[in-house]
Amino acid sequence: MDRRIPTEQEILSYIEKDRNWGRWGDDDQIGAVNMITNEKRANAAKLVKSGRAVSLSREFPKTPAPNNPTPAQHFMNRGIREPDGGSATDFYGVAYHGQANTHLDALCHVWDSNGMWNGRNPDDVITFQGSTWGSVEHWKEGIITRGVLLDVPKYRGEQFASMDKPIHGWELEDIAKSQGVSLESGDAICVYGGREKWSVSNPVWGSDPAGRPGLHASCLKFLRESDCCLLVWDMMDFMPSGYNIPWSVHAAIFAYGIGLLDNALLEPLADACSEEQRYEFMLTVNPLRVVGGTGSPVNPIAIL
Repeated sequence: MDRRIPTEQEILSYIEKDRNWGRWGDDDQIGAVNMITNEKRANAAKLVKSGRAVSLSREFPKTPAPNNPTPAQHFMNRGIREPDGGSATDFYGVAYHGQANTHLDALCHVWDSNGMWNGRNPDDVITFQGSTWGSVEHWKEGIITRGVLLDVPKYRGEQFASMDKPIHGWELEDIAKSQGVSLESGDAICVYGGREKWSVSNPVWGSDPAGRPGLHASCLKFLRESDCCLLVWDMMDFMPSGYNIPWSVHAAIFAYGIGLLDNALLEPLADACSEEQRYEFMLTVNPLRVVGGTGSPVNPIAIL
């Protein structure tokens, strides 16, 4: 892979010329998840050795924070059940897109001037009742596949990715080789950037208006060539991207049909992989079945 920072025209070519539109049919609303066959799921299950399970979800973000301006809501109710019994019920409310909640982006979530996934016009399908194209219920069987963790801090010998050292596509390729893993079609690629350690010694990740560390737009080429179905990341797109485009790495959604699992908690998984000296595992991601939804809060589970 080319190791220089790509020009804006090259980034646009990654988005426009390398796209997967029509690969699984012009009316496909599942995208790269099509690559998760029954055989792929069965092989992922065979990766379970120790049975160690690791949640990749952050806590439901009810507390206001610099990177959580619209905190989630949780209201409790206590009822009486005669004789001498009772019940507790509650309400959850969350605007999950953003930088606080662990969530899955559906294929209708973002677009550029060329359109949404498979070329659909957002004006035709985005309604106040939901999206009629590429919404999250098309992944109702879950995303269950082989997961691969790429540990950026361990490879660099540093605590976290920084503003002056964004994560590039060729580095991810090098990390996979250094960890002894070969990427396969339909994998879920988990990129650990060190978000928790960043927030200890810097402004809370995602709260600085000047920008945030993360994956450079050069990662688009890596994602396309890896033929992955899902990107799981803790730091998301490096910002500002340096390009006059609406979306950088998030463009993988509408260009390649790749789902993005934002704000994952990956430090516990990085620790577990280091302890067990293996970087592949079974990953399960089960979104809520919301018809017309642009995504869903999720609690992904990695099983080693």
